[in-house]
Amino acid sequence: MADQSVPAPTGAQAAPGAPAPKVLPWLLAYTLGRLAIVAVLVAVIWFAGLPGLPGLLFGVLLAMPVAYFALRPVRERLTAAIVARAEAKEALRARLRGSDTDDAAS
Repeated sequence: MADQSVPAPTGAQAAPGAPAPKVLPWLLAYTLGRLAIVAVLVAVIWFAGLPGLPGLLFGVLLAMPVAYFALRPVRERLTAAIVARAEAKEALRARLRGSDTDDAAS
């Protein structure tokens, strides 16, 4: 389990000029995963006998830590895609300005 294929949240592993990873598929997977976890937990709580709004609120409250742990790989890939996209945009801006990225930091 120590060897996970989840990329680190830095864009350093991408080759220069390579297209940035797509953010939308990971964002949709994470959002739909959270909604599915909420729906399952609310259904279980309602089935267990806590009906109505209290069951809904308790299900939403319990879904937060469950989604935090269950969706960790998806969240890390989404973060990596966002970071890589931001770095690609910064590199493009630097290239369009006619300077490299080291000059932009100083």
